[in-house]
Amino acid sequence: MLRINKEELVIQAAVGEISHPATKGSPYRISPEGRPLALPSVGSICYNVKIGDNIRAFAGDHIEPGVSLRNREKPFGVFDPMFGFTFLSCVGNKAKVISGEAKGDTGFVFGKHGGIEHVLVQFPDDTLEKLVLGDKVQVRAVGQGMRLIEFPDVTIMNIDPDLLDKIDFKVEKGKIKAPVTHLVPAKVMGSGLGKDNTYIGDYDIQMFDESVVKEFNLDTMRFGDLVAITDADNTFGRIWREGAVSLGFIVHSDCTTAGHGPGFTTIMTSKNGIIEPVITPDANLVKWI
Repeated sequence: MLRINKEELVIQAAVGEISHPATKGSPYRISPEGRPLALPSVGSICYNVKIGDNIRAFAGDHIEPGVSLRNREKPFGVFDPMFGFTFLSCVGNKAKVISGEAKGDTGFVFGKHGGIEHVLVQFPDDTLEKLVLGDKVQVRAVGQGMRLIEFPDVTIMNIDPDLLDKIDFKVEKGKIKAPVTHLVPAKVMGSGLGKDNTYIGDYDIQMFDESVVKEFNLDTMRFGDLVAITDADNTFGRIWREGAVSLGFIVHSDCTTAGHGPGFTTIMTSKNGIIEPVITPDANLVKWI
């Protein structure tokens, strides 16, 4: 078990409302081969796409399983509640419906999606049937500010401390052995590069080179898989660094637009090789939540 500063962590309420499905002025997304594709995309209540499903199993682009939440309060001064909501929400946080027919029902946060600034929540099927667009959901936000007591050089973020305890991390000879379903080379990482932090949003795994997809079995990735990006340092933004490793969860589907692909929400990163991924086929949120 990884020792953390649990007693120091602040627990706050953060609220979002279920977002309407969105598209740009034209429904077409142009593939790198020049094919125009019109597909469902971000937002809404997604009834039939679940944690554990394959990221290529559906005819969609950037599909967000479960429920997509967005804070719509107006900014005040330099402060923006939308980013406050996405920053504070962590994978594994409890999410409670606070309006509408499903009021009182609970689910959990499984990721966040940058650009659209959505927090993604999984609810049971009977709750999904009661929810409507615009319903409000309150997240019991805890996790930011977490530190690993024995590994000060490892940065941890975006994960609920209770979920961290459930994942079978092992400490051996000064290393963190991390269960992951896939190793993803940093050379295929795309949208999301260039940001100065990894506390808000995600970044995408490009899957346009089928030889790389086959080599690393990327077409078997599922929503909720814990995966490792090798040679990727996410300490202050997302950069290439040989020997670095970043861990995160797969949060949205494959994509058709150049530079995009399945979304990855970072939970832990080491720039100096302290994290050692161990291939574990069932390392998925289905197992832990």
